[in-house]
Amino acid sequence: MFEPLLGALGLSAFSLQGFGPLLLEGTWMTVKLSLCSLLLSVLLGLMGASAKLSSLKLLRMPAQLYTTLIRGVPDLVLMLLIFYSLQTWLTVITVALGWQYIEINPFVAGIITLGFIYGAYFTETFRGAMLAVPRGQVEAATAYGLSRAQRFRFVVFPQMMRFALPGLGNNWMVILKATALVSIIGLADLVKAAQDAGKSTYQLFFFLVLAALTYLIITSISNFVLRCLEKHYAAGLREAVR
Repeated sequence: MFEPLLGALGLSAFSLQGFGPLLLEGTWMTVKLSLCSLLLSVLLGLMGASAKLSSLKLLRMPAQLYTTLIRGVPDLVLMLLIFYSLQTWLTVITVALGWQYIEINPFVAGIITLGFIYGAYFTETFRGAMLAVPRGQVEAATAYGLSRAQRFRFVVFPQMMRFALPGLGNNWMVILKATALVSIIGLADLVKAAQDAGKSTYQLFFFLVLAALTYLIITSISNFVLRCLEKHYAAGLREAVR
């Protein structure tokens, strides 16, 4: 993966000095963490958006508090607070139940932390997309006898995704880059691998540039996938315009 890229950029004079496997593992860890965090963020976002649009104040208030707090505090501070809070709460529970000490896996902690943080941003993205769906179509689906789940699946969701995809794509890119923060909780992601390789070989700049190029490749692939999704969900709209 790395040697052809280095040759194309005229950097083949530099050697990975045996750190290629470490960088590949870090890249795979970054991709896994990003995708798992994305799934959790989407789930929390859908739940949060539904709660904020609910007629029940008991659901709206917690959702509003969630998005306000998360979007108002820096991600790094939230990551440290959530990670150490999870470990503290888990320790309290294990002591109360008389269990042995359990240490949270950094990968799981990273997923929960990033998912919880960016779920707030997805909440606002989905809320705006849901509001953009014409109310008349939902009422028509209700008149046809569709259940709430059927209305969401066949009427709301396809149109909502057309409005939400630009915001979702932007949030995905932010999540992908935010994975670099997980190195502070001990997870060996791409940035951590590049730092370790650079410090060991005294070529820190080279390995950091390599990490940046790897992120660029991943984001380029992501942009292609997002364009395909936008074409898919806009197919009916294009036909209607014609």
